[in-house]
Amino acid sequence: MESKRRVISLLVDNQSGVLARVSNLFCRRGFNIDSLTVSATNDPAVSRITVTITSDEKALSQLILQTERLEVTRQVFVLDHENSLERELKLAADVHNRSELREIASIYKAKIIDLSPDSMVLELTGRPEKVDAFLKILADYKILEQCRTGVTALERGGMHQHMQKPPQEVRAAQLPLPGTHCPQ
Repeated sequence: MESKRRVISLLVDNQSGVLARVSNLFCRRGFNIDSLTVSATNDPAVSRITVTITSDEKALSQLILQTERLEVTRQVFVLDHENSLERELKLAADVHNRSELREIASIYKAKIIDLSPDSMVLELTGRPEKVDAFLKILADYKILEQCRTGVTALERGGMHQHMQKPPQEVRAAQLPLPGTHCPQ
């Protein structure tokens, strides 16, 4: 099966240790996490974890089933690349060729967020492909530091179907927790 980049969004209980439990599950299953972000949602009891991995369809299905079994998981869904808004932040610093760097920043719609006598810090938000292209253009310049925050993503078009079910209904439909037995 073909492995490809997948963006998984999880809605989880907002409590201490949840990130460790989720990331440990991914690690135990042999997945390398390409990017990971955690953020608050409009519900203070819920956090959103966005994970980017490379996987084939079979391994992805197994991972989702196991992630849904975690008691802290409310909902898990894979975001479709075409129907989601993915954003990533890039910070770079350089000292030379300010006018050229300003022009590149303008073309890519990057913001200059700091300017000092010996450096310039640029901020770029966009799809990972846009950030990759930006970095490729900047490869000819001296980059003092860079930081990529990872993908944050939401589906387009209002409330997605996974958000329309209350957590209790989603939990009732989930498979039993490991170690429990299914009724015969």
